Amino acid sequence: MTFPFEIKATDGAARTGVLSTPRGEIRTPSFMPVCTAATVKALTTDQVAATGADIILGNTYHLMLRPAAERVQRLGGLHKFMGWEKPILTDSGGFQVMSLSNISKVTEEAVTFASHIDGSRHVLSPERSIAIQADLLGSDIVMQLDECVSWPAEPERAREAMLLSARWAQRCKTAFGTRDSQALFGIQQGSTFQDQRKESADRLTEIGFDGYAIGGLAVGEGHEAMCEVLDYAPGMLPVDRPRYLMGVGKPIDIVEAVARGVDMFDCVLPTRSGRHGQAWTWDGPVNLKNAPFADDDQPLDASIACPASRAYSRAYLHHLVKSQEILGQVLLSWHNLAFFQALMAELRAAIAEGRLDAFRRDFKARQRVRV
Repeated sequence: MTFPFEIKATDGAARTGVLSTPRGEIRTPSFMPVCTAATVKALTTDQVAATGADIILGNTYHLMLRPAAERVQRLGGLHKFMGWEKPILTDSGGFQVMSLSNISKVTEEAVTFASHIDGSRHVLSPERSIAIQADLLGSDIVMQLDECVSWPAEPERAREAMLLSARWAQRCKTAFGTRDSQALFGIQQGSTFQDQRKESADRLTEIGFDGYAIGGLAVGEGHEAMCEVLDYAPGMLPVDRPRYLMGVGKPIDIVEAVARGVDMFDCVLPTRSGRHGQAWTWDGPVNLKNAPFADDDQPLDASIACPASRAYSRAYLHHLVKSQEILGQVLLSWHNLAFFQALMAELRAAIAEGRLDAFRRDFKARQRVRV
């Protein structure tokens, strides 16, 4: 295991711990802000770090197309390129190839696709994905290339993708080799089929990875179906390695996943919501475009240690959003990321103090409130 992972406390299936990397410790449960194109949209890296983020997620597909992974390498790697000194996890690029490409073709060898930017043709194999992430971008945590199917999926199609992902996992492990300062995570697939999830987990465990991701969720199945899969999927993975739920998500999704044993998360939701006038709070999401906020002189949340949360009134934020001022997008994105990190800190504390069930009940009740 490249990076030591120490579980500090448990509460039911939930765990809190520390994943130690050469670039810093990652406190779990952990939320990774997404820097799709080498930027967490609308924010500086100093602002992102100030929210409490220990790690961010970079996107292989977007960076390989623009500005090109080779250019990032020539400029010193992704950390130097974007001015972020803490750990970076990069996804494999596979999900974006399937979802964004105009034309894609999956074979045993690789996936061939057309760029959504200019239509140029590219080939992404397991070996190429590893080379881009580990050698060109220089990420700290590298993800295997996998094939993710949308929901609903027929059992035969889901199994086909799961088995291909398992074979690609072995190729990724071989290409990655042994490294002292980088880790490789495998990805469990199997859609919503328990037997396929178990087979995927067994195949990945036999290969051996530094951590394990749960893929193929948050693709349209909904909260309840996701939770049903999470009732069993995390427990199929090695207990002594970090478990990462990819692309999730809403605060209530995160809380329920943590209760079921998940350690790491990523999602574009905080910044995407912020760019569209939505703020996430302990009482659920609020739309700052709404008229009642025009005369509201209260801050978004004075309990969150973020200037965007404390120093500006809801009336001012309403004005910025309605006026389509860029500052409104910046402040709401900043607040949302700070809220997500505050949520993770509360989850870590609740697990350590053995009160996760009470926190979970209260959180679910408050999240029903809408303004």
